[in-house]
Amino acid sequence: MAKVIEGLYYSESHEYVRVEGDFGFIGITDYAQNALGNVVYVDIPEVDDEVTAGEEFGAVESVKAASDLISPVSGTVVEVNEALDDQPELVNQDAFANWIIKVEMSDKAELDNLMDAKAYAAFCEK
Repeated sequence: MAKVIEGLYYSESHEYVRVEGDFGFIGITDYAQNALGNVVYVDIPEVDDEVTAGEEFGAVESVKAASDLISPVSGTVVEVNEALDDQPELVNQDAFANWIIKVEMSDKAELDNLMDAKAYAAFCEK
């Protein structure tokens, strides 16, 4: 069973958001990194780029597949996890500790469209 952490928000495309004030740390879930296998590259947007809920903001590539990253919330990228440039495998080691982008959210009400940990765990079991 993939790890699911309480207090995060989850999307059906297997991204999570950890909220701190007006900021959201977005990454892929443990379930997603497990399904992808060994991550070899993470395509990350630039600081000051805008992301839109439900739209692509980058991609994760593994030895067996490439998967688009879909933003669970809208906002402005204020920080990127530069460690992933040199060590994309960090996503496999701990998907929740190794977020991909930090976004200043433009509409926190969008979080209401996402699943909590319990709902996401049930979703993954389907």
